[in-house]
Amino acid sequence: MNRCAVIGVGQTRYTTKRRDVSLAGLVREAAQRALDDAGLTFKDIDAVVVGKAPDLFEGVMMPEVYLADALGAAGKPLMRVHTAGSVGGSTAIVGASLVQGGVHDRVLVVAFEKQSESNATWALSTHLPFSSSLVVGAGGYFAPHIREYMRRTGAPGHIGTLVAVKDRLNALKNPYAHLKIPGIDQKMVESTPMLWEPIRYLETCPSSDGACALVLASESAVTGTPAWVHGTAMRSEPIFRAGRDTVSPQAGKDCAADVYRQAGITDPRREIDVAEVYVPFSWYEPMWLENLGFAAEGEGWKLTESGATALDGDIPWNASGGVLSSNPIGASGLIRFAEAVLQVRGMAGEHQVDGARTALGHAYGGGAQFFAMWIVGRERP
Repeated sequence: MNRCAVIGVGQTRYTTKRRDVSLAGLVREAAQRALDDAGLTFKDIDAVVVGKAPDLFEGVMMPEVYLADALGAAGKPLMRVHTAGSVGGSTAIVGASLVQGGVHDRVLVVAFEKQSESNATWALSTHLPFSSSLVVGAGGYFAPHIREYMRRTGAPGHIGTLVAVKDRLNALKNPYAHLKIPGIDQKMVESTPMLWEPIRYLETCPSSDGACALVLASESAVTGTPAWVHGTAMRSEPIFRAGRDTVSPQAGKDCAADVYRQAGITDPRREIDVAEVYVPFSWYEPMWLENLGFAAEGEGWKLTESGATALDGDIPWNASGGVLSSNPIGASGLIRFAEAVLQVRGMAGEHQVDGARTALGHAYGGGAQFFAMWIVGRERP
């Protein structure tokens, strides 16, 4: 396949309500910033890929059609990707595949959410044929999986608090982050209400408005400072498969194994310098540490407790503040991929990890049955 590089990154600020822009204005803001970063204009783009979580989240059906003009896609190939919460990551991979396959030289990838114009909990709790509504939202669905992880591993109850504090401290260094809580500490997190045991209020992600965009290019069309794509992978599995392990899904393991193989990585903890991983509830850090091969089974919480995943640890996770600090659902996965890119380009600002040359971007969605990952590096593969 052809080599693919990321040459432009654009993000909006993430906040509770962006009342100053429409959906079209929101996505154009991110797209324009990505183009400016790449030194290009909309005329230089061959195709556009839009990522969006369920249409019910805002109630706009087929938003990619509505947004075509705002994204400079009139008269150009335009497609939409949807893989639940992992959609941002999947969108980047679809865009990369168009470059790697020689279909286009420059592709604009955009993902977004305007949760202020939606009710995501309601959208996730509708009565579907042959099933009843739980009316619990994502947190209520994942809480039993977290409790099972705690039971299996004997993880103490404060581990989730450690992750929440770490990521929120990192967010203070990120100008785009939604939640900025100066002086946050374990006591503050532990004083907040229990939403879904064991998930407390400050151990969960916010509802954010925001958009993220990338410009992807073939080797001959690279401008500026590129981050090279070393591997991409997507996997899914049936949500109600008999014998399915909801604590450490097989699809996640398979996706990680595939992307590591492509990038030539045999020891992710030693060979990956920084990871941006989809952690919407704090306990998913130790769970994904095991699922992604950074820690042995039952040892993920110990790695978190040791401080290894802190900004000054040996394998920083979510230096940007992660999904715990900014969560425009449709864009959350793409933000992980984009932040990985910024790290290897040396353009992450105050939350830059010194010497980062190889980074992992990760996204998951649905009932933890959709996964998307990529490895990007400073060096050309």
